[in-house]
Amino acid sequence: MPSMYRMRVLGIDYGRARIGVAVSDPTGLFAQGLTVIPRRTDEAAAAEIARIAREQAAELIVVGLPRRMDGSLGERAAQCQAFAERVASAAGLPVDLYDERLTTVSAERTLIDADVGRARRRQVVDKLAAALMLQGWLDSRRKRATDDGSGS
Repeated sequence: MPSMYRMRVLGIDYGRARIGVAVSDPTGLFAQGLTVIPRRTDEAAAAEIARIAREQAAELIVVGLPRRMDGSLGERAAQCQAFAERVASAAGLPVDLYDERLTTVSAERTLIDADVGRARRRQVVDKLAAALMLQGWLDSRRKRATDDGSGS
C-alpha cells in the first residue's frame, strides 16, 4: 500500500440519490469537495469514481461507512461495504472504509450557518460531507502516525 502521506486520496460519501466526492491535496493534508455524482446504478457510479481517481492521480480511495450511534453496523453500512468493493475493483486501487457518522448533518449545519439557501445546499451538501469525512480520515491517519512516532 502507498505511504499514508504525500499522496492524493479520494473521499466518497455514498448516498441513496447522490455520491459526494472529495480529494486531498497532493501532500495528503487537506481535503476539499470535488463533485457530486448522481447515483443511478452502483456500476456506473463506481466507473465514474474510477475515472475521477485516474484524473486526480489518487492512490487510495476512502469510502464513508455509516455506523449507528452505538458504533454497530446496519443495512446501510453493508451497502456501503459492497459499494466500496465495487469501487476497488473498478479503480484498481486500495479502498479504506472510514466512520462517517454525522458528516452529512455537520455539512448541513455548516451550510445553514453560512446562510446558504435550501436549493444550493442540496447541490453541495454531499460534496461537503465527503470533504469532512475525508478530512477526518486524513487527520486520524496523521495523528496515528504521530502517536506511533512514524509521523512526517
